[in-house]
Amino acid sequence: MSEGNPKIYLLPNLMTAGNLFCGFAAVLRIIEAALVMQAGGHVAGLYHEAVAFILGACVFDLLDGRLARLGGQESAFGREFDSLADVVSFGLAPALLVYQIVLRDFARTGWLIAFVYLLCGALRLARFNCVSAQPRTDDSPAGEFVGFPIPAAAGLIASLTLLMLWIEEGAREIGLWKFALPALLLFLSFMMFSHVRYPSFKGLGWRTQRSIPKFLLTIVVLALAAMNYEWMPALLFVAFLIYGFVRPFISKTLRSEIEEEEADENH
Repeated sequence: MSEGNPKIYLLPNLMTAGNLFCGFAAVLRIIEAALVMQAGGHVAGLYHEAVAFILGACVFDLLDGRLARLGGQESAFGREFDSLADVVSFGLAPALLVYQIVLRDFARTGWLIAFVYLLCGALRLARFNCVSAQPRTDDSPAGEFVGFPIPAAAGLIASLTLLMLWIEEGAREIGLWKFALPALLLFLSFMMFSHVRYPSFKGLGWRTQRSIPKFLLTIVVLALAAMNYEWMPALLFVAFLIYGFVRPFISKTLRSEIEEEEADENH
């Protein structure tokens, strides 16, 4: 049977390639950190670079979907390519990062914890692709994820690692804070398959219109995040994690304001 010749849309898949490159670069930096540590050197700078690449992959992952929806270029090829890139950037890279920082001290248990996170991430992506390929029914959740999305899980791990590096600035290794990371990996592994629902923010796109106060608030938040990159990304990712738990108790009107649900109809 011939595989056919699937269409490859340039801009969305370029963003996905950028995602994959960032994941690959993060893995290289983590491996380099392991070699430098064996030689007795300082590895904080390499960890910083690995974290920056993982967070960069989150940005590329955000852009590829937006570009695909903007041009009506969503495709089965793009969905599969995106998931393959996500396994590297948001599964393998964070698992290796936590393993190198703390889990290497726990021998086989460390291997197992890191692998559980990677396995759950890969399974979640496979499930997402299967669900996305099925025709949408009235019971299908529109504009939301069931379970914590893996890009957000990787962003949370990377941003909290960045926060720990900032707290332990100048030290050769991260201090006792690092022992929170294995528990976080296992918790996020569970959350990826939980029934907690999170907004996809698919309604928030290039054509979204906002009032001047909302626009100014968005600019202020982005500026603060850039100025306080050591800790504010961690705060934003933690807030998103908590939002899934409080979301059912928020009024539909306020929830629509936060998630821009009304804009989803235009896409």
